[in-house]
Amino acid sequence: MSVIPFDEREGTIWFDGAMVPWREAKIHVLSHGLHYGSAVFEGERAYGGRIFKSRQHSERLRRSAELLDFTVPYSVDEIEAAKALVLKTSGLSDAYLRPVAWRGSEMMGVAAQNNTIHLAIAAWEWPSYFDPATKMKGIRLDIADYRRPDPRTAPSTSKAAGLYMICTISKHRAENRGYADALMLDWEDNVAECTGANVFFIRDGVIHTPLADRFLDGLTRQTVIDLARRRGFEVVERRIRPEEMESFSECFITGSAAEVTPVSEIGPYRFTPAAMTKTLMDDYSAEVQPKAHAA
Repeated sequence: MSVIPFDEREGTIWFDGAMVPWREAKIHVLSHGLHYGSAVFEGERAYGGRIFKSRQHSERLRRSAELLDFTVPYSVDEIEAAKALVLKTSGLSDAYLRPVAWRGSEMMGVAAQNNTIHLAIAAWEWPSYFDPATKMKGIRLDIADYRRPDPRTAPSTSKAAGLYMICTISKHRAENRGYADALMLDWEDNVAECTGANVFFIRDGVIHTPLADRFLDGLTRQTVIDLARRRGFEVVERRIRPEEMESFSECFITGSAAEVTPVSEIGPYRFTPAAMTKTLMDDYSAEVQPKAHAA
């Protein structure tokens, strides 16, 4: 992965309806989104020139903004066209795309009713979130100190930038302790999700995953559940207590960046990546690749 800072890279970024030079895609330091977290975003991957579940991501971006009380000033079709243009202009076939919408700088206070809503979309090469060699062995997760918030205190089903503040803190702490990521609990101490991925467990051939009504129901999560059921695997969505992790044999996480990644350790709990996890990894890899059209 390149170590070039993101503000010093070459290329172009779609910014409020126009393609602008990468280094010129800037906002003012007094933008509301920077100070108050009034921003939403998506993380998407393109495989072989096709953005996986692109329209669902665009629809979720608009829904996330509505939960933050603002409207993205572009339709789903316009966002789709912009993403296609960004991908084509980037010259990349396999890429990560980041649409982000935020409140601008007209008002600087908690209330910002008249601020312009901006949208930018960038694409860059970003390999698998975790090192491939480590991924096959299973990554190690810490257990985060911070909890995912009660939905009564924050719009937890929105992919809102502000909700990731405690994720960054938790991932940094985990990395400083030698882990790849951190598992977060909800405010009632049930298993919730990782800092940027959903989590699944396997016991006696049955897949268990936390009920996604208190955090983001990831599109990759939904895809993997569908793939598992197509295989005839039973999937149970429910509340999971941390102490239950001792009884699970396999664990994996899912996300646009993480894709499907096996887990070998969560705090004191150990797992062994095995056949079911490998099957779902392979199925997901096949699912995201563009399908060849019949002659």
